[in-house]
This record gives sequence, structure tokens and C-alpha cells, in this order.
Amino acid sequence: MKTKKGILDSNLFYTVLAIIIGFAIGAIFLMVAGISPAVAYGKLLDSIFSKPKYLVWTLVYAAPVIFTGLSVAFSFRTGVFNIGAEGQYIVGSVAACVVGIKLHLPPIIHPLVCLLAAAAAGCLWSLIVGILKTTRGIHEVLSFIMFNWIAYYFQNYVVNLPGIRRQSGGEATENVADAARILLPEGLMKTLDCSGANWGFILASIAAIVIFIIIEKTTLGYELKAVGFNKNAAEFAGINVNRSMLTALGISGALAGLGGAVQVLGMGGRLSQLAAQEGFGFDGITVALIAGSNPLGCILSGLFYGAMKYGGSKLTIVRAPSEVVNIIMGCVIIFIAISQVFKVLFTSIGKKKEA
Repeated sequence: MKTKKGILDSNLFYTVLAIIIGFAIGAIFLMVAGISPAVAYGKLLDSIFSKPKYLVWTLVYAAPVIFTGLSVAFSFRTGVFNIGAEGQYIVGSVAACVVGIKLHLPPIIHPLVCLLAAAAAGCLWSLIVGILKTTRGIHEVLSFIMFNWIAYYFQNYVVNLPGIRRQSGGEATENVADAARILLPEGLMKTLDCSGANWGFILASIAAIVIFIIIEKTTLGYELKAVGFNKNAAEFAGINVNRSMLTALGISGALAGLGGAVQVLGMGGRLSQLAAQEGFGFDGITVALIAGSNPLGCILSGLFYGAMKYGGSKLTIVRAPSEVVNIIMGCVIIFIAISQVFKVLFTSIGKKKEA
């Protein structure tokens, strides 16, 4: 009985349950649309696991959302709701792109400088909101939503600047320098048969490990978590709450900015004028929730999300709408959000059986 109770108290159990329910609801929508769930899900799995290059593409798709997931997860653990990862992602991608176009540096140094510029841009973008909160009491959610749209229009402005915009036409920037790219060696890309194969997933995994160590093994992490658990108690214990909040927002913003850099320097190679929000920052909220705000869990949830996104793009081959992936992921989030209801339900059922 203790084993059963342990399972029912586990967040992993409810995450897996939410994923199963999400796929079940997605199957219902597919049947309503006259499409066999077995065929659609079969194609989804085939598009992920049938060839090595599909697995590599999954890693490529996963890398930026692992970064934005880490950004949101880190802020959750430290008591701040970072709904501004989208804006931080955008300014990070803009910074990396501009540095990648305008500077001419050696191959190893150039991408490092681009990554640092992106992290700095995301950090600064987030810190502005933090300063507004700590000095003026303006709620971070409101500010982050506004800053997401400012970042959106800022990118469109930068894309059309002389010297940045493509001379050959089109509403996009010039390509970043080859020396700034984080692509795998050409021979390895040919072997993997993936033109977008890059170091992004490795960088994201390293970042996840570093963030885990910071949160769980350092004094800084202890202070940030203490503020997240109870600000008043943390302040009473002598922790500078405002400084901790700014630190958390700065690190969170830097992570989201790195996500933008990885996308530009890895898969994209340039920026285009946006017609709508790209959604990487909002996808990060999904990744963080599935991971239970665990930095290492963000690697697995990011892989799951990347696989769903890449595999879902192939559903049109069997005439199934790719939007079914969004339905599944939305349902997963809903059921994770209400997992406490399931815990109460299962606990009450267990008590009745014991009685």
C-alpha cells in the first residue's frame, strides 16, 4: 500500500497520466474529423523514430524550447512568473543575428560572442521588468506581456534596417556569417542527413545541468528558492528579496535569450519579419510545466515537445491536421494544472478501500 501511495504522490505519475489523457482526447478529435487515430499516431511515431535524421531533427526542434523552458522553470522555482520569455527570446535572437552579421571574428570566438550578446540582451530585457516591479510595484505579468509586443515590433524594425536587411529582397536579414554558425561539421551533417544539425541541444543540456546545480547545490539557489517559497520569511531571515528577484529575472531572461541565439545560429541562419508571435517563449511555459519546473526534467520535456512539433508537421501526409499536436499539448497542460484534483480523488478512493 505504501508503494501505491508513493506512486500516487509522484508528480511524474500525474504527468504521464496527463500525456495519456491528452493523446486520448486528440484521438477523439481525429475520429470526429474522420481520421483514424492509429494511422495518425502511427505516422507521428514513424516521423520521429523511423530514421536517424528524424531523431536529429527532434533534437534541433527541442533545443530552443529547452532554453525557454529552463527560463520559465527557473523563474517558477524562485517565485516569479516569467511570461516574458517570448520577448526575451526575440531580443536574444536579434542580438545574436546582428552580431553574427556585423562582426567578423574567428569561427570559435564568433558564435561565443553571439551567444553572450543574446544572453546579455535577454537578461537586460528581463531586468527592466524586474526594476519596474521592485521600484514601482508594477506587476511583472503585465509588464512582461507589454514587453513581448515591444520585442516583436523591435525585431521587425531591426530586420528592415539598412545594412541588416537582405539586399536581394525579401523581408529578412542577411545571413549571419558562416563563422558564427553553431552547425555540426559538414561531414557529420551529411552522415546524419540533417542540414540543420547543430550544437544547440548539447548547449541546452549543459545549461540545464548548470541551472540544476545553481538551484540545488549553491547558497544563491537556496536564497532564490527561499524567496520563492515565502518572501516575508526570506526577508526576516536577512535575504535581500529585491536583489534576489532581480537575480532570478536576470538569469531567467539570459536563458530565454540563449534560446533565440541557438535558433538563429543553428537552424535559422537569419531573421525574418514577424507576422505573429513565434511562440517559443510560450512553448517554454509548456515545457516547464511538463517538467514540474525541474531543470533536468526540462531536457526530457523539451525532447517530448520537439518530437511532437517535428513529428506533427508530417501529419498532413496522412491528411491529418497538424493542429492536433496543439490540442494534445493543450490537454496535457490542463490536466497537469489540475493534477491536484486527481491527487485528492485518488486519495479519497484509497481511504475508502482501507476503511
